[in-house]
Amino acid sequence: MRRRVALRRSGPPLPLALLSLALLHAHGASAQPAGGLDGPLTLKRTPQLTETLPPAERSQLPSLITGDRLSGRQDLETVVEGHATLRRGEVAITADRLEYYQPDDRARARGNVRVNQAGNVYEGPELELKLETFEGFFNNVRYSFLATGGHGEAQRIDFVDSNVSVARTATYTTCRREDFPGWMPAWLLSAATLTTDTEENVGVATDARLSFMGISTPPLPSVSFPLSNERKSGLLPPTIGIDNTNGIEISQPYYWNIAPNRDATFTPTLMSKRGLNLGSEFRYLEKEYSGSIRLDLMGSDRLVGQRYNETRAAQLQQLANGEIQASALNFGAPPSSKRWGIWANHHQDFNAKALGLDSLSANININRVSDNDYWRDFTRTPTLAQRQLTNDASLNWSKGDWSGGIRALRYQTLQYSLSPIVPSYDRMPQITANYNKYDWHGFDVSLNLDYTRFRVNTILAGQPGFDINQQSQPDGDRALAIATISRPFITPSSFVIPKLQLNTASYNYYLPQSDVPRLTVNGTQYVNGVPYNPNSLYFFPTSSNRTVPTFSLDSGLIFERDANYFGRAFRQTLEPRAYYVYTPFRNQSMLPNYDSAANDFSFATIYTENAFSGNDRISDTNTLTLGVTSRLIDPDTGVEAARFGIAQRLRFSDQKVTLPGGTPVTDRASDLLLGAQINWTPKWSLDTVVQYNPDTHKSDRSAITARYNPGPYRNLSAAFRYQAPTTPLATDGNKSFDVGWQWPLNDLWGDKGKDLGPGKGQGGGRWYAVGRLNYSLQDKKLTDGVLGFEYDGCCWIGRVVLQRITTGTVTANTRIMFQLEFVGFSSIGSSPMQTLRTNIQRYQPLRQPTEGPSRFTNYD
Repeated sequence: MRRRVALRRSGPPLPLALLSLALLHAHGASAQPAGGLDGPLTLKRTPQLTETLPPAERSQLPSLITGDRLSGRQDLETVVEGHATLRRGEVAITADRLEYYQPDDRARARGNVRVNQAGNVYEGPELELKLETFEGFFNNVRYSFLATGGHGEAQRIDFVDSNVSVARTATYTTCRREDFPGWMPAWLLSAATLTTDTEENVGVATDARLSFMGISTPPLPSVSFPLSNERKSGLLPPTIGIDNTNGIEISQPYYWNIAPNRDATFTPTLMSKRGLNLGSEFRYLEKEYSGSIRLDLMGSDRLVGQRYNETRAAQLQQLANGEIQASALNFGAPPSSKRWGIWANHHQDFNAKALGLDSLSANININRVSDNDYWRDFTRTPTLAQRQLTNDASLNWSKGDWSGGIRALRYQTLQYSLSPIVPSYDRMPQITANYNKYDWHGFDVSLNLDYTRFRVNTILAGQPGFDINQQSQPDGDRALAIATISRPFITPSSFVIPKLQLNTASYNYYLPQSDVPRLTVNGTQYVNGVPYNPNSLYFFPTSSNRTVPTFSLDSGLIFERDANYFGRAFRQTLEPRAYYVYTPFRNQSMLPNYDSAANDFSFATIYTENAFSGNDRISDTNTLTLGVTSRLIDPDTGVEAARFGIAQRLRFSDQKVTLPGGTPVTDRASDLLLGAQINWTPKWSLDTVVQYNPDTHKSDRSAITARYNPGPYRNLSAAFRYQAPTTPLATDGNKSFDVGWQWPLNDLWGDKGKDLGPGKGQGGGRWYAVGRLNYSLQDKKLTDGVLGFEYDGCCWIGRVVLQRITTGTVTANTRIMFQLEFVGFSSIGSSPMQTLRTNIQRYQPLRQPTEGPSRFTNYD
């Protein structure tokens, strides 16, 4: 017969404990009202199911003992034989024989001993343990950890407390144990001692060897690894890569977990072709502010001197061949070989209520590098291959219907002689205030105020980035006000929205002498009282303003019907739309242009008032845009299965306002815009846009994108893009094909695998192909590409990825990344994960961090 008893440390004798427990239960039962419940029974949370028990509560918990035969001495000991079980809180011990000594709270177990401590399981022949402090030892033990699924064996485990244990002559792996003779895991960590700390979630192995497929590393003095997905300080796995620019690249990161809301990473990187780069990143997160700072420093980069010598040798060869004259030699002083980059961002929330505001926040964003070639030579930075780096600080506020901000923005433009770019204007500063009021007696009202001081660096003719239009008006101030009022009339089947807008701007800027009216006196020309000198670089201050009104009328109808296509029921809509805009002509040719550019022709811009972005050019417009859209909607879920649209803009008069150097628009009808989006099932989709020219009967631009995603880790995407050149002799056109994929190769021989859940893969022994290729049909070359394979070995994952990045019109950077990930332990090699996420649409990692399992998932 099995018996059960509850004991407390230094508690009453066994019979008295049983009697007291029975009386407590009887008392609890008699406390219920005799007449039944006055209200519904409500369930309450019990602290007995909490994941982690506080030490104070753990010491007060009862000890529950069951077994076939029970004997003992009062207040001294209890002996249980046959199916013996002792449980206190999150600790459960089973054995053939169990002895419990009450004075020192010590349990001794013999024969088929099993300990379950919060889901972590230990098994062996002999155990001695203090229950409250979890101090003791376990001989010849097998163990497994709940958080990682890792397991191993040890000659002995010493339990220091409920969190820390030290295993002697121990092994560890996350490979699933197979039940056949001679089984060996794919990888195995062997160590003289293996210390695990479940509170810090870290394991430390000394005198350790890591074996993979029978190949072992030399003894390592100390190796640390995580027991969960939480952060810990220490050396991270080294990364090794091969790059045609850097050569063999070895990085050894060190992670410092300063606090739960602060950390830092230091990453020295040795490049065989270039030297040593020191990288560091600091992150912080507080209730009212957050941010990060990254600093990379390379004291001496051999690539700089190599590039200088190659340029010098090429010019000397041209001189020897008679291709250039000696006067054309332009070596200059060798550039500095010191390279650096800094990237920082900070967000701050202030106490807005103290100032009578609803919100008040500040943002700082810094991106600075040492030289123009940094974007080509360091492609794995936060700004990647960007060549206009933003550096700005802003203060933003809101109160009721008002909002605004103060901003200072400066660009660092990285010029490249083979592909120069015109730098953007700095805004030093920009001050804005905005008012938006919706449904004010049926009207929507808005007022946008903006004052900006534009500045740009001087670039001499012949230097990269020189633009005559920009350099002729380098600096200026602009005050802008845009007032808008509209009256929407909206019903379930129609809408009519008349709108009036007034756009006014005042400029203070500088003009060269050649653009300022001249006065001739006695044969001498004067400009603002100064004799005219065509060779002078002096700019004269001037001012001007313009005010442009705009009227627009947006209207549309919505028809619906039930339809059936290909055996599916839909709610089909037909939505015609008419959009009329009238803006009178105001001559703006003498005004500077700081931020205006031609709008891209698309469904997002065809229903807008202005043909230009920005605020320096307001197009004179007398147009009517007509379009119609039809949608197929699933009546049960409301999901849009398909959308088809067509639109065209009709012009009643020429558009005379142009950008500097532009020509008036005289076409009475714009190109025809056609688009379709089809999401017939969640597995596949098609998105296409075509800009058709009725005059040439050809497409000036088209984009077709298709995606097939039948299940987890299966994704195919393809895109074709075409952009006609602006003129027959221009080279600004584009014609390219882009394809990306992630697919299990095992599907080819019928092995479909099984879905184990997000971030857990589809089982071991499976190959995956990953990649993306961008091919220019116009240049007949591969511009960018990623090609690789992944192998899921269940407890380990191997990845090999080759990447090619175009960093100029004639240059490209190629690197190979190899990574070996020991699941739940560590990884070595160069991680390609960021590359795969960036380049492959809907890429799914084979393993992702998930919430740790509850201790009750492995409850005895």
